[in-house]
Amino acid sequence: MRMTHQLKVGDAAPDFTLKDDKKNDVSLSGFKGKQNVLLAFFPLDWHPRSRIQFLDYEVREAHLERFRAEAFGITTETLYTLEAWSTYVGGLTIPLLSDHWPYGAVARQYGVLREDVGMPQRAMFIVDKRGEIAYIDVHKLDEKPDAAMVFDVLQGLD
Repeated sequence: MRMTHQLKVGDAAPDFTLKDDKKNDVSLSGFKGKQNVLLAFFPLDWHPRSRIQFLDYEVREAHLERFRAEAFGITTETLYTLEAWSTYVGGLTIPLLSDHWPYGAVARQYGVLREDVGMPQRAMFIVDKRGEIAYIDVHKLDEKPDAAMVFDVLQGLD
């Protein structure tokens, strides 16, 4: 499994602007000084683990609000695929961002693009209000990240 450079906790989070599944531009820098951000990279939206992972976040959405955090799913799928998948799973409130073009550029910046298969690892990054990486968690395709751990980290941030 060949991946790009790795970021570490404390590093400045690479900025990006991507379109969400509603075709709005989302820039990470827009949250700096305002909110913590959960970036949930996922390899395949139609994979059963992705559905379970995002429905888990949906159930805990009140926690995101309480901790003044915003969450985004990021994948290399197209906007049209993300829109269809969100509808299929019942309409997600967490925005899904398309890292389709240039293909995998953001996943590459975060060091989670699997160059051998052209999709991101299942990985979570928490970016604090200062724009620094506060938490990194990378998983295999079939592993579901521990959402409770994410919320524990968010609770510890100011």
